[in-house]
Amino acid sequence: MINKHFVLLNDADNVFVCCKQLLAGESTNLEGVDVTMTADITVGHKIARKAIVKGEKIIKYGVSIGSAVQDITFGEHIHMHNMKSDYIASHTRQSKVGEE
Repeated sequence: MINKHFVLLNDADNVFVCCKQLLAGESTNLEGVDVTMTADITVGHKIARKAIVKGEKIIKYGVSIGSAVQDITFGEHIHMHNMKSDYIASHTRQSKVGEE
């Protein structure tokens, strides 16, 4: 555990995973650096452990889970808006009208 809000799952990871919600505007200390959240970060979501350049692999559990589709700054929320999955096309994760 890094602090009460984030956990590092594997030393090779370039993301922290949220284990206690942190809202936009709230701050926390990550590896000696104070970081203010620019978005609400809910449990299970990821933030960058370091600056990640466009095209770089997103590493979680010590393995690649996707690639950055834009540059991502240290402490920034990582989700579908700035990464693409290595496993599932983004459009397949969204349900169609009438489906549940």
